[in-house]
Amino acid sequence: MAEVDRRAIRQVIGQQIAAFQQNDAIAAFSQAAPGIQQQFGSADNFVAMVEAAYPSVYRPRSVVFENVLTVEDLPAQQVMLMDQAGQLIRATYLMQQQRTGEWKIAGCYLTPMGLKEG
Repeated sequence: MAEVDRRAIRQVIGQQIAAFQQNDAIAAFSQAAPGIQQQFGSADNFVAMVEAAYPSVYRPRSVVFENVLTVEDLPAQQVMLMDQAGQLIRATYLMQQQRTGEWKIAGCYLTPMGLKEG
């Protein structure tokens, strides 16, 4: 994968996390791939789901970008998050390049790391 794509992917994820932190549902929703947007129908529905099911993504204490892997033929950016309680969680963001060349988030899977800030 080209470095320009790696940077673009990190920027999309960073923009979505920043939008969650600023309570900007429209901006957060705009970083989701069309299939995700269709699934949730509105920015408010999407943000409500993220807040309930992905609190470490919605309000992380810290964010560290890791490796880009390939999962199901899609680039997958790994991001180490620390939640509000100090738990480390690895988020794996599945990315999808659009016809326009833009990258969008096509899914996110969380893996608890079992480590806590000490």
